[in-house]
Amino acid sequence: MIPIIMSGGTGSRLWPLSRQLNPKQFLPLADPSMSMLQSTIARLSGLDTDLPRLICNEEHRFLAAEQLRKLGMEGAQILLEPAGRNTAPAVALAALQACEGGNDPVLLILAADHLVEDQAAFHHSINSALPYAEAGKLVNFGVVPTHPETGYGYIQKGAPDGESGGYQVKRFVEKPDLETAKDYINSGDFFWNSGMFMFRASRYLEELGKFRPDILEACRTAVAHCEQDMHFIRVDEAAFMACPSDSIDYAVMERTTDAIMVPLDAGWSDIGSWSALWDVSEKDGSGNVLKGDVISHDSRNNYVHADHRLVATVGLEDLVIVETKDAVLVAHRSQAQEVKRIVDKLKLDGRGEHLNHREVYRPWGVYDSIDNGQRYQVKRITVKPGAKLSVQMHHHRAEHWIVVSGTARVTNGEETYMVTENQSTYIPIGQVHSLENPGIIPLELIEVQSGSYLGEDDIVRFADNYGRVSTSEQKASVA
Repeated sequence: MIPIIMSGGTGSRLWPLSRQLNPKQFLPLADPSMSMLQSTIARLSGLDTDLPRLICNEEHRFLAAEQLRKLGMEGAQILLEPAGRNTAPAVALAALQACEGGNDPVLLILAADHLVEDQAAFHHSINSALPYAEAGKLVNFGVVPTHPETGYGYIQKGAPDGESGGYQVKRFVEKPDLETAKDYINSGDFFWNSGMFMFRASRYLEELGKFRPDILEACRTAVAHCEQDMHFIRVDEAAFMACPSDSIDYAVMERTTDAIMVPLDAGWSDIGSWSALWDVSEKDGSGNVLKGDVISHDSRNNYVHADHRLVATVGLEDLVIVETKDAVLVAHRSQAQEVKRIVDKLKLDGRGEHLNHREVYRPWGVYDSIDNGQRYQVKRITVKPGAKLSVQMHHHRAEHWIVVSGTARVTNGEETYMVTENQSTYIPIGQVHSLENPGIIPLELIEVQSGSYLGEDDIVRFADNYGRVSTSEQKASVA
């Protein structure tokens, strides 16, 4: 059995922690010791599975690779989508890859950003589903509902099917209003649609070809011309961009006659909003969830997250307060789903706070934009031992580097030299340069940029250790 973990999406309802370039699946939201993605992989321990295979967006590839590395899974495949086309094409890519060489494994389709509190119950449902998948059925895991939820789709169970605890699927229904959701819960016949599936790769492709041959054909072409790039598998961009967008539910599960629903009662949540995260988090005696440096007085049922400074509350109730280096969110918990409107407004206004945090992670390390103004910007840069930034130049800015700790190997035009603690160097406008950490400890330095234009797209790359595109007119989001 091969776990296929879908790691796309931006988690905009969890802004300002979740950003487009660092979304919720890569954040430690429910477990402070690991990200949602890492938790998804960790809960597979004890199941008879192959290495997981990730499907993620091009812009998240280094985040995904680094988080796999920390789990000791450098050998796991990462399949890159040139653009989001929903779940049906994404899983088709993985199924086509899995069938290469005449193989036909069972695929366990999981989302990277779900919470499952009871691992033993999760394993029980997986093992119950396996005989169905091996027999050619397409399994959908239906979560046993705990309350009348209006944010999820539902599955109505039909007759029991065999002795493994599954049911035939009577119908799928869209997100209901509250009264309808109450009726569903009272009937005992409806389950939340988890978006998790299990089936043989060939059976999924067969059913997809029956109902959406256009999607299957586009994905076949994309996989036929794929390339290996370090840790990543890149499909043909033009072919995949031409692929229609659709979900597994609409494209296959709601049409096939071989759907089976296996119940899942394992403390599941998709953590789709701050209110959902409050629901599943440990609370104090006043019903507050307090993360970071928080002082709360006469306040009840709040979710307060402080990233970088003290946050104090007095006389507040039912609020969400989230503080980061560059943004603060204050919202009523009942309106948590509307946070997406703020993200939409940021995009409309051309602001950058929806894209990334002030602190930005890169394959070579991290940088923090600590100050900026007219014609200058200041960054604190950390370069991992042995890592190197691309060989590059800038048309519009000069850079001053001051080493705080560690040792830097600097290429500055035709010269290469070492810069150590409390020393500095200067990179003129238009000079080809690079920065490397040859040591065994992190290199910390302050970079002061000055010039007429300081945007991150003023980078021309000539060489790069991380496979990023380098052309004479390359516009890059980061160094």
